[in-house]
Amino acid sequence: MKNLIPDNVSAHENVFDVLKERGFIEQTTDEEAIRELLGKEKIKFYIGFDPTADCLHVGHFMQVITMMYMQKYGHTPVVLVGGGTGMVGDPSGRTDMRQMMTTETIANNCNAFSRLFEKFIDFDHDWRYEGNEGVYQGGKENKVPEDKMAVAVNNASWLMPLNYIEFIREVGKHFNVNQMLRAECFKQRMEQGLSFLEFNYMLMQSYDFMVMARDFDVKMQFGGNDQWSNIIGGVDLSRKMLGKQVYGMTFSLLTTSEGKKMGKTQKGALWLDERKTSVFEFFQYWRNVADADVNKCLRMLTFLPMDEVNRLSSLEGSEINKAKEVLAYEITKLVHGEEKAKQALEGARAAFSGGASKENIPFTEMPASQFEGEGMGLINLIREIGLVSSNGEGRRTIEQGGLSVNGNKISDVKTVVTSDMFNDGEILIQKGKKKFHRVIIKN
Repeated sequence: MKNLIPDNVSAHENVFDVLKERGFIEQTTDEEAIRELLGKEKIKFYIGFDPTADCLHVGHFMQVITMMYMQKYGHTPVVLVGGGTGMVGDPSGRTDMRQMMTTETIANNCNAFSRLFEKFIDFDHDWRYEGNEGVYQGGKENKVPEDKMAVAVNNASWLMPLNYIEFIREVGKHFNVNQMLRAECFKQRMEQGLSFLEFNYMLMQSYDFMVMARDFDVKMQFGGNDQWSNIIGGVDLSRKMLGKQVYGMTFSLLTTSEGKKMGKTQKGALWLDERKTSVFEFFQYWRNVADADVNKCLRMLTFLPMDEVNRLSSLEGSEINKAKEVLAYEITKLVHGEEKAKQALEGARAAFSGGASKENIPFTEMPASQFEGEGMGLINLIREIGLVSSNGEGRRTIEQGGLSVNGNKISDVKTVVTSDMFNDGEILIQKGKKKFHRVIIKN
């Protein structure tokens, strides 16, 4: 067992109280009934992940952490990978239609997701869903999952074989179009235009919940707050088609104190795979969150006890930087492992204070010949190593006092980097307060 959550994470015994204490819970279909259910039974619950990329990002990680808490307290996570729903695309939280993906891309993305889930959650690999006979006939699981073990399903197994006429007759008849159009996930798209393809998404996700409630007794669906309308659809459909009471719960989206989504960088999303977001860059993102966001991030993205969360987030002035360092280390350790978290911590300390080893700061190797004689223009260099995207951006960065070489601020846009500026074969370039990059010469 991975046991990534320590036993002292909370004094509560009911996972509902733990999630509430950490600030996860946003909306519930019946708070009192859900709390009672989670306190007296060990249930199967599910969270769906559409394979829109070949990697999970930090927005997904909130849902992963929720599953980890539920597993810790004895419940069975059902990880649903949306090989079927991914063919349509969820309009929730979108201002435009998602790009259509091929079946091959979706399958590859599903496999990539599955590998990442394995890092955080223990799975019963002998369990499997054995399929059904379409809308009318239920399917079954081959065995009861092992205690405290998660299981995984792909909704392509029951969505792809569907007969459309049969589906809309048996499932579509339970949905009121007027009510659907009032749902937040559709309402915000009406001005730009909502495709009929996307309009089907709510029916498909609701059908997912009903199938799993019917075939292997899933009792709850969790999701981000933008999934509320879809979750309600599944609760209602299970009641209408099965006469069965199931429940839904949504969680706060990971946003800053200003209401903006966290996990966005200049390069795009903050990914959980170091091939897409380096460990150092991942660490630095959390090291540089706003003071007002430290408490929320410590609560929701680490497993530190709440008294420690509150102690760290109450630090003031320059002391709050100690809390940010703990935050960055704990999240990086959880995602990338302790050794890489230590390396990122050392790299950050080296970059900011000149101490420790600089080995963990990102670097680019370049031929020594490029810096001999007249050398290489600094603007060209920082563009080539990716610190800026254009010469114009490089010029503005220098003019605004945002670039340093080996700790010395650069004010001349015509600065040239020559071999005599390298110390032990390298220089350290800093852009703004957050970005560091080493250039190492090779012979």
